[in-house]
Formats: sequence, structure tokens, C-alpha cells
Amino acid sequence: MNIRKTILDAGGEIHFNSRVSDFVLNGDAISGVKLADGSVFTAKAVVLATGHSARDIYYLLHEKGILLEAKNFAVGVRVEHPQTVIDSIQYHSADRGIYLPAAAYSFTEQVNGRGVYSFCMCPGGTIVPASTSADVMVVNGMSSSGRNGEFANSGIVVEVRTEDLKQYAHFGDLIGLKFQEELEKTCFKMAGESQMAPAQCLNDFVTGKSSKVLPKSSFHPGLTSSDLHVWMPSFVREKLQLGFALMGKKARGFVSNDAIVIGVESRTSSPVRIPRDQETFQHLQIKCLFPCGEGAGYAGGIVSSAVDGERCAEKIAQLFG
Repeated sequence: MNIRKTILDAGGEIHFNSRVSDFVLNGDAISGVKLADGSVFTAKAVVLATGHSARDIYYLLHEKGILLEAKNFAVGVRVEHPQTVIDSIQYHSADRGIYLPAAAYSFTEQVNGRGVYSFCMCPGGTIVPASTSADVMVVNGMSSSGRNGEFANSGIVVEVRTEDLKQYAHFGDLIGLKFQEELEKTCFKMAGESQMAPAQCLNDFVTGKSSKVLPKSSFHPGLTSSDLHVWMPSFVREKLQLGFALMGKKARGFVSNDAIVIGVESRTSSPVRIPRDQETFQHLQIKCLFPCGEGAGYAGGIVSSAVDGERCAEKIAQLFG
């Protein structure tokens, strides 16, 4: 509310439920955007600050021949433990008392030259659905301010490089996006094309066994047992299995069948970068277009996106000041 009030007090406007469907271009410069309802907003500069799941914007840029770049990203699973297990590992006691917070963890491993690491760890948190269309399954995690939930969860992801995706090479700069989409659709199918998520006990995943029974989870739509070690891409699955094994050696009790892995964690960062000049922050091809934040490939979360937004605003002020 305070951010909204600041914008309005400064003379800004906020238009909810308004989707950008096209760009207004004059030669090699942008002069505004067109909305899905046909209305047009004109401006001296346009800041393109979508999230990394706004795939319609990537496709729009591609269709209009506006320069994009494929970039490395990461995919994997969301792992969930009872919070008492993580407390026991970190505090050497499952009962942390009333003064210690819910324990967190961070892992970074190297497996065959690739990073395997924890991402967005949520102590006392909840796994939530994060799909953006009806035919995919994507999960994410969150913690309430109290961090007082029964479970702890984290993304455990593997670095994906464009050279891993040779079968998608004909998609050009959208190579990573197409891989991401196909993985999410496969995950949806493996869950029986429902809002339930495919899951496997962690030790079973590491050792390549089916899970007959799944432990309790915070994922409210529900889980269905699935052999993630069979259907996940081999170059992702193998590194996850080895990465989990390394984590289990560092943290005794981390790898067990009290924990579960849930598919898929695929939106850690954008698989596409919208290139911009390093000095002016303007798009390399379109003047007065300022790609910004996570969706443009220049940030990896809330704080870094905010900082990048501030930097873009400073560049615009310099241009028109």
C-alpha cells in the first residue's frame, strides 16, 4: 500500500488487469505499449520489468524480431523435511526451545563440473503450486513471517547450460524456454494431469527405487507417488542424485525417506536475457526500451530486482534530465 501511495502521490498511474499485447515502435525506437483491450499508452521510455514467468513477453519479442539471448539457468526439485529433522541437524537437538528460530540450511556442491545447490530455502514453510498455465506443474516454496510451520523446504537445483539442450537447438534463443516448458508439461502428465504433484521419498530418489508410501507434506493439493528418477532428464537427475548424496555426507540425516522430493522446481531464473547496453541500459536494438529485473535476466530475486529497477530509473533520468 505504501509503494502504491508513493507512486500515486508522484503523479503515477496504476492499471491493474491490463496486459501488454504489443509494442509501439517507430523505426528503431519504442514510443509506447498497446494493451490487450486495444488501448495505447505512449511514453518517452518504456521499462520492461516483467517476471521471469511472463513467457508471452518473450514470445512477443521473438515474433517482432527484437533481440533476445539464451542464457544458463537451473532446474530441479523441491525437497521437504519435517522441521524437527533440520533443527536436529543444525542444532543437534530436535527441540530447539522457545528462543531459537526454525533452522535453515544452504548447500552448494560441484558435480561433474556443474553446480548443484539449494535455492529459496523456507524454514517452517509451505510448498505451493506455481504453475502459470493449466497444462504444467511447477512448485515453489514460502515461509510465513513466523516460520512456525511443521516442515522445512528448499529448491535443490542443477545448473543447465545451452549446450545441454542440443535437441532444442532449432528454437534458437528460446532453447531454454522450450526445455523448461516441456519439463513442466511432463511433470503435469506424471501427476495424472491433475493439480497434485509427483513426489518420491528422498532416499528412494537417490537410490533409484519407487516409493510405495509418501510421508505427510505441506503441499495442499496433494501428492502422487512417481518415479522422478526415471522421467526427469538424465543430465539433471544424475547430478541431483549425486548432489543429494554429497549433502547427506555433510548433514547426517538429511537423506532419508522421512524427506520427499517434489517436481518440478523450474522457475529459479529466466532462461532468456533481453540484452541491453552496459552503459545506457537501453536495449541493444530498440532505443528507449529499458529491460529490467528478473524477467530481463538481470536479477535473481526480489531485492536484486528492486536494485536493478533503481539503476534503470537513474539511467532514464540521465537520458532525459
